[in-house]
Amino acid sequence: MATNYVLIDFENVQPKNLELLVQHPFRVFVFVGANQSKIPFDLASAMQSLGDSAQYVKIAGSGKNALDFHIACYVGELLSKDPSAYFHIISKDTGFDMLIKHLKSRHIKIQRESDLAEIPVLRISATSSNQDPIDAIVKNLVGRGQSRPRTVKTLTNTIKSLFTEEHTEQQINDVVKTLERRKLIKISDGKVSYRLNG
Repeated sequence: MATNYVLIDFENVQPKNLELLVQHPFRVFVFVGANQSKIPFDLASAMQSLGDSAQYVKIAGSGKNALDFHIACYVGELLSKDPSAYFHIISKDTGFDMLIKHLKSRHIKIQRESDLAEIPVLRISATSSNQDPIDAIVKNLVGRGQSRPRTVKTLTNTIKSLFTEEHTEQQINDVVKTLERRKLIKISDGKVSYRLNG
């Protein structure tokens, strides 16, 4: 089985759902900026539970795109040792996209996701997962922190993207209604507010 490498741009994304990776064969690298001096307890605890599969990379210098260049360098190093691997750069920085496009043109399996839950193997499968899809969706939304969808339209699109199987508009709307019925979200004039634990 090919290794999945997850390279997290911690200056750009501070994931709260790293525990999603525990049940999967991932190697995780969290790139920490030179001026970042604190790591949240939940992240440190989740990294610890990943054991030898996880490590921090503290970059030495600061400057525009300094951390991005470190991630690109690590992709190159890992790729030279493990050419059949999958690479997941976790960042909202679209600056990675041209590099990714170039690497894909060379048949390298790499993509950028803005959240860990967007990694395809972690998306919710109705057939293979024992987890309640609503619980999985809530965990994803908690992990998004302040970047949660703020409108019903973006929430439905987000939920749709989390499922591996195709879902009808009605099925996605039913999921939104279930979240509302369980008082996990409140909808007012097309706007969504959250009552999640996290």
